[in-house]
Amino acid sequence: MGGAAPGCFGGGVARPGCGAAGGLAPRGAPVYVRKQIVHNAHVVRDLERRGALFVEELDEVPPGSLVVFSAHGVSPQVRAQARQRGLEVVDATCPLVTKVHAEARRFAARGDTVVLIGHVGHEEVEGTLGEAPGHMVVVQSVADVATVDVADPGRVSYLTQTTLAVQETAEIVEALTRRFPHIRAPGSQDICYATTNRQRAVEQIAEAADVLLVVGSANSSNSVRLVEAGERRGTEAHLIEDATAIEPAWIADAEVIALTAGASAPGSLVDEVIAELRSLGPVTVVEHVVTVEDVHFTPPAATRFR
Repeated sequence: MGGAAPGCFGGGVARPGCGAAGGLAPRGAPVYVRKQIVHNAHVVRDLERRGALFVEELDEVPPGSLVVFSAHGVSPQVRAQARQRGLEVVDATCPLVTKVHAEARRFAARGDTVVLIGHVGHEEVEGTLGEAPGHMVVVQSVADVATVDVADPGRVSYLTQTTLAVQETAEIVEALTRRFPHIRAPGSQDICYATTNRQRAVEQIAEAADVLLVVGSANSSNSVRLVEAGERRGTEAHLIEDATAIEPAWIADAEVIALTAGASAPGSLVDEVIAELRSLGPVTVVEHVVTVEDVHFTPPAATRFR
């Protein structure tokens, strides 16, 4: 199974610095990044080596500096703070996250209580909640649905975080529909196509494998969901940062090893894992194709360096 899409926009995320050899910006100024650009330690370390300075909040960024917003999106309040500090902003929000933000504004404007299915504290959820404070509630599980408090049960809609488990999300939506029969759904699925495709691939091959290896970082929601997808089918599954994290005991008796990667994991990490497995013994690689991902997003204008 393959990893993330190659190049500058793996998983639909614009990566600052693409097109600029070595450095991040030809202007020579520091490039600040609010939060991790994507939830992958290797991507973050690579950008740090090239001069990116990662910060948690904008008050750590000197006024007038260049700052990149991460793929997970930010709230309107953060955008307002950037303007107040005179920051030059490169918005690397994933377009699929931007879609959810727009839906949140639209649903709240028509008078709905918007139920956001997602993980409390996740950066994407925090940013989306900021679009309609006072009109949104978060649910993380089917059990949470019973405690949702809405002003008008006839005016409820739902949205989802883009990196959730498809099956579990469907169960929550079903529970919401039972409680609020008139609940309105987004016009199209919010869960990222890259997340969905990888989960479907794991579901199709996990039972035929002795062990599943998922290349991704521990704070990557979609990577963790892949491990869970394998485990739901009774397959031993491990989340690994890279090839160095493989424990020989995991694969000592394995005849079939399933391998996939989180949406933000560079494809090179998958190649390194395959090379490591080959160093331990003969390996035949068979790629399982669920669908061909041919979606491309236009990068922010500020990243199109000449």
